[in-house]
Amino acid sequence: MHPPVAARSYSEESGMVDYTELAELADTLFEASDDDDELLAEMLDTLDAETLNALISSDLLNAYQVFYYFFRETPDDLARERLQLHAASDLARGIIIKEVDIYEAVFLVEKGEPVLILTDGDTTLARFAGPEAYERIGIYIEESL
Repeated sequence: MHPPVAARSYSEESGMVDYTELAELADTLFEASDDDDELLAEMLDTLDAETLNALISSDLLNAYQVFYYFFRETPDDLARERLQLHAASDLARGIIIKEVDIYEAVFLVEKGEPVLILTDGDTTLARFAGPEAYERIGIYIEESL
């Protein structure tokens, strides 16, 4: 298992983004977007895949910024607050964004793709991946629970 991107050393020879350069890029993006979620997402769209993946798995973005990037939606206030309190790197393990009865909806990122699972902690009831995952899990919860 690899350490979070913040703890890695990137070398120019491997073609990977240097962490210092990644941090400077993040600062530039934050300054240019001025807390506008849509504008930040649009700027992230312009990045090459390697740089984008490094950012969305780092401690430089928060989990909410990654959520918004993937789904272009704002979750309810509690989910947003939970996501804002976590670094994007925490999405490798998953973050609970909603509780319904005995189930939890967990947002995570696997291999650069957004995933939402509905679980009771032991068993996964439903799993959705890709840009429609948030919409699909909402429909599933509404129709099945």
